[in-house]
Amino acid sequence: MAEIPSEAKHLLEGTHFAHVATLMEDGSPQVSPVWIGEEDGLIVFNTAEGRLKPKNLRRDPRIAISITNSENPYENLLVRGKVVEVTHEGADEEIDALAKRYMGVEEYPLRQPGEQRVRVKIQPERVQHQAP
Repeated sequence: MAEIPSEAKHLLEGTHFAHVATLMEDGSPQVSPVWIGEEDGLIVFNTAEGRLKPKNLRRDPRIAISITNSENPYENLLVRGKVVEVTHEGADEEIDALAKRYMGVEEYPLRQPGEQRVRVKIQPERVQHQAP
């Protein structure tokens, strides 16, 4: 297992967008931008049931993440790992906390009626941080 270097953690704590790559059933990649965070050495993001990410990750837990510093595009963090948990527990609270960090609002404003939020936790296996 790999750890996120301390000098790269700001990329998981700020308002930098991450791109998450999962694998479709036929093996082709599927990439989506997400809000990102860190919890006890694990990378976390939030999505919703019915989207490709949770479906793909339940079938194949391998994942790749790319985060680029929005203020310095020459700094990036690349992570390959495996999903260790996909849960609904705490997902609504987490999306609201992420909305506060990324958008400056108290509640996630893009929630759809009947939407069920999902928390995804990733154990990093390979980590590469580049900073000029």
